[in-house]
Amino acid sequence: MLQSALGQRIPTFQEARVESSDLTEIVPSDRRADLVVVLVGAQQRPALGIVVEVQLGVDPNKPYVWPVYMTQTRAQHRCPTRLLVVTTDPAMARWCSRPIHTGHPGWTLRPLVLGPEGVPVVTDAEQAKAAPEVVVLSAMAHGHSGVGEAIGVAFLAAAAGLDEERRAVYGDLVLSSMNEAARRTLEAMMKSGYVFQSEFARSYVAKGKIEAKAQDVLAVLESRGVDVPAEVRERVLASTDLAELDRWIRRAAVVDDARELLVTTGT
Repeated sequence: MLQSALGQRIPTFQEARVESSDLTEIVPSDRRADLVVVLVGAQQRPALGIVVEVQLGVDPNKPYVWPVYMTQTRAQHRCPTRLLVVTTDPAMARWCSRPIHTGHPGWTLRPLVLGPEGVPVVTDAEQAKAAPEVVVLSAMAHGHSGVGEAIGVAFLAAAAGLDEERRAVYGDLVLSSMNEAARRTLEAMMKSGYVFQSEFARSYVAKGKIEAKAQDVLAVLESRGVDVPAEVRERVLASTDLAELDRWIRRAAVVDDARELLVTTGT
């Protein structure tokens, strides 16, 4: 879409990779881009980095953090980098398009902006399978609208054909972009063994169960007035073992010190 909708020249590449958007090497951990795509060229060398941001409302911080996203992505992948902002509102598109004057001579960042007319609404399963990255972008741009659920269903159809890493990354992006009603519907479909029972769906449901049980452990302790130190809270929330969490829930009902929870399970 950089090329077709915005007229940007794209270098020749062999594949597009979604990379970590956690730009925490030199910046605070709360500064995280929505998506980073790296186009990989010959000999598996990065040819172009694309920082993708979805902007649904005015955020006065973005003109300051967007240049950081750009420079950090460029430093991590050692390649030219562009900023693509996606929005579903024409007024927001105008706001996002404003030049960002960094203060350094010759460096004024002009974001590339895709408004609602530039991002297709992908609700067809076959189209989603053919271009999974496009359906992800469609969800990011339109997931909060009335077509969010249909876009999510199309993504689930495509998820089975993705490798495990892309399923996880794309799935998190799609589900976090849905409006609440659409997200609940998709979660119910995955839990009920609906036709799109991909590995992503199973892993997402399992993750949800684990997170819920971890919260249950903490809730039991707190309801009994037991203080929960930070290290115990972190250990509970980090657990991925359902059996362990079940044991902790039972123990949380009787211990007087939250630290006993970890000692009695041998951890």
